[in-house]
Order: sequence, then C-alpha cells, then structure tokens
Amino acid sequence: MPSGGLRPYLKSMIVLRHCESEFNRLFTATRRDPGISDPPLSTHGLAQADALVTALAGQKIRRILVSPFTRALQTAAPVARALSLTPQVRPLIRERAAFSCDIGSPPAQLALQWPGLDFSGLEEQWWTEGVETPEEVEERAALFRAEMAADPEWPHTLVVSHWGFLVAFARVSMENGSWRRLDPTAPLTH
Repeated sequence: MPSGGLRPYLKSMIVLRHCESEFNRLFTATRRDPGISDPPLSTHGLAQADALVTALAGQKIRRILVSPFTRALQTAAPVARALSLTPQVRPLIRERAAFSCDIGSPPAQLALQWPGLDFSGLEEQWWTEGVETPEEVEERAALFRAEMAADPEWPHTLVVSHWGFLVAFARVSMENGSWRRLDPTAPLTH
C-alpha cells in the first residue's frame, strides 16, 4: 500500500514512480540491461497505470508534472484523462542516466505519440548523455525541490518520475507504480 494512500488530504504533493516498463520486467528477470531505450510500459505496467485512477481518486490533484520518458508519460495518461488534466512535461525530473532505458526519444517523435502534450521546451537531446553522477542527480533534485517549495500549487501536484530521481528528491526507494506524499518545504531526512 503506498504511504499516504489511507490518510485524508494533507498539505503535501504526491510523487509517483512510473509503473513497470519493459526494461524493468526484463531487468528484474535477468539482472542484465536488455538494451531498450525509452521503453514503454509492460502489460503489467499498463494495468498498474489504470489502477492508479482509483488509487489516486480524491487526492485533490490539479496539476500533473511528468518526465518526458515514455514510461512516465504512459503512467500519467490514465490519471490525467480521469481528471481532465493535461500533464506538463518536465525534463528536470527525468531518470538518472545509468542504463539503456535512460536514453530518451527526440521531442518530434514524442509529439507524434502524444499530440496533446507540449514538448516545445525540450532540447533535441533532453536526456543526459553517459552516466550521471549521484551528485548531478542530487543537484537536479535540489533545484526541483526549490521550484516546488516556491510554487503555491505544490500541494495539488502529482509528480510522475523515476527511481533514481525520486531517491534523490524524496529520500526513499519506491517500487514501480507506488506513490507517497511529500512536503517539499520540509527539511530533508537521510
């Protein structure tokens, strides 16, 4: 059960790790990088994403911020449809570059797949080339935390991101499709 799932609305944002991708499915089975760039959700991941509509019902979400990776976009889509929201694409909350799955798709390709979303703010290569250091991810997480703390809409925000980024941002390891509440103005605990 995701933390925060049983509690009534509190002044906190919701962070969500994308649902199971094809990369996650294969990597879990073999413990080897299967060589899939920007993988889609697996069949199980698609079912997890659909289940989020019910799991997040009543959470007072008025805005969805989503990483430009396909697995995050697919995770956000059912909730966005259910709430009649258009997700805002934010490359800052992308995954830590370490595996083949952390190679993204160019904005023009994403725009063809997701015509209702705005990818105009993305550079042609918005993902990190090579392996990103933990310190670089920490810097991105700190920047995003400061942005959220200064944004009056953060208590009504759903952030759909990735394991490595969320470890840096929320200081917790999250399973695919899990979510939790977070106050970006609270001091970080290690």
